[in-house]
Amino acid sequence: MKKPSLLLGALALALFSAGVHAETLRFATDASYPPFSKQGPDGKMIGFDPDIAQALCAAMKVSCEVLPQDFDGAIPALNARKYDAVIASMNITDERKKAVNFTDKYYNMPSRLVGKAGITVNDAWFKGKKIGVLRSSIQEKYARDHWVKLGATLVSYGKAPESFLDLKSGRIDASFVDAAVGDTDFLKTPNGKGFAFAGPEYNDAKYFGEGAGIAVRKADTALLARLNKALKDIRANGTYDKIQKKYFSFDIYGK
Repeated sequence: MKKPSLLLGALALALFSAGVHAETLRFATDASYPPFSKQGPDGKMIGFDPDIAQALCAAMKVSCEVLPQDFDGAIPALNARKYDAVIASMNITDERKKAVNFTDKYYNMPSRLVGKAGITVNDAWFKGKKIGVLRSSIQEKYARDHWVKLGATLVSYGKAPESFLDLKSGRIDASFVDAAVGDTDFLKTPNGKGFAFAGPEYNDAKYFGEGAGIAVRKADTALLARLNKALKDIRANGTYDKIQKKYFSFDIYGK
């Protein structure tokens, strides 16, 4: 009488194991935010964020899809269940926490102004200046609250690299971006010749939060816990450092 029970138990275990391995997590990421993410020639997402997503999935023993999504629509799309998570260099802020939950940070970099080499940035400098920002970003919010009242005009872009093109051509006076993006995607390229970081680092926690985290829906507490464990795992086993060194010559995890 025990054999059928054993067979049924084995079958149930096999089905459960198959289900676990068949699980696929769908991550959204910005389609144009190098070196963190961009769409390759074959349409696949490449960069630091997609590589971290793939490493997390490997640690969790699940399949992984990393899909392109405009940054300003990422949270609405997540809550509409189009994706399971968003890994798009999204800073953990109190405002965003009202709509989603975040994992622990997976990196933390300050924001910087990029402009012509040699400019001196102070309150008086902003009058009449055009500042490029990524639409719906923390940089846009900070600049609106602080620099518009000093006389600056904000120019919003759907994709960060577009601001660098306008900066190079003189259509804007500065671009306000994540320091890692400004460094690797502009200043270290031929187009960045004659340009430099200007002014201080901006990292006010009220605006820039606690670093970049992975967003999940409020109800997905189990997924949040699994992602946090996987983050700890890839930090401990060297996978994170290997990915980081692929894209950066400096530590972006931060304090």
